[in-house]
Amino acid sequence: MTGFGESHGERGGAAVAVEVRSINNRYLKLSVRCGEGYAALEPQVESALRNRIRRGTVQVNVRISRARSADEYQLNTDILDHYRRVLTSWRERAGVEEAIPLATLLGLPGVVDENPTVVRRPEEDWPLVEETLNKAVESLDRMRAEEGRAMAADLRANCEGALACLRRVESRAPLVADAYRVRLEERFRRVLAEYQLTLDPADLIKEVGLFAERSDISEEIVRLRSHFEQFETIMEAPEPAGRKLEFLTQEMSREANTIGSKANDVEIAREVIEIKANLERIREMIQNVE
Repeated sequence: MTGFGESHGERGGAAVAVEVRSINNRYLKLSVRCGEGYAALEPQVESALRNRIRRGTVQVNVRISRARSADEYQLNTDILDHYRRVLTSWRERAGVEEAIPLATLLGLPGVVDENPTVVRRPEEDWPLVEETLNKAVESLDRMRAEEGRAMAADLRANCEGALACLRRVESRAPLVADAYRVRLEERFRRVLAEYQLTLDPADLIKEVGLFAERSDISEEIVRLRSHFEQFETIMEAPEPAGRKLEFLTQEMSREANTIGSKANDVEIAREVIEIKANLERIREMIQNVE
């Protein structure tokens, strides 16, 4: 499911900004990027996301900045003196009277260094990062929930369309054996008249009975209707349901295929095609449901 969430947090001189983006994917694919010096936090960010998100291609960008203190810098006076001597000598040879600003000297490479004795551990900022990350995911969840409600309405519409077809199949099913009996009687009547033979009614009844047994789809209809009821129940559940719905949709497709193959009736076959079309639309949407 698609969505975007962001959050900002500040504490103890540290500032954290988190952006989370998600697009549709049947599986969970995570891409985490933290700022320079904080790569050690990426596994923790990924672990926290896996506890909150089940599906989607998710990109996370974590930016961390911290106010510098005076203790974190040192002035390399030897390099500064070297720059000053070289530039003074050049200014005298070139006849340049303009003085060289101190700010220019301080900006030269190696003059000001971060104090190597000040060690910063990324783990110290993890509590703030985790808190900000959770808020960004909550923002993402709200956007995904809006999409989920629209998708749920579409899923229910497709389920209702398939159920309407199933009801027509159920109404048609008892008539299939009668239609077969009429066709069989007409065929036998022509053959018997042509060869001047007689037919034992018991043989006709036996043949029609065998056909009715082979084409009986009452169990498949009951199971398919039960699957649609389960589908609605799972959709209403608070926990993630994407995997369950995907499996259930596969079972519904199997039942529809069995109905189509056993019924041996053109009208039922048309309804089964519509049922399978609705199930295919459901299947495509379900792959993006968490």
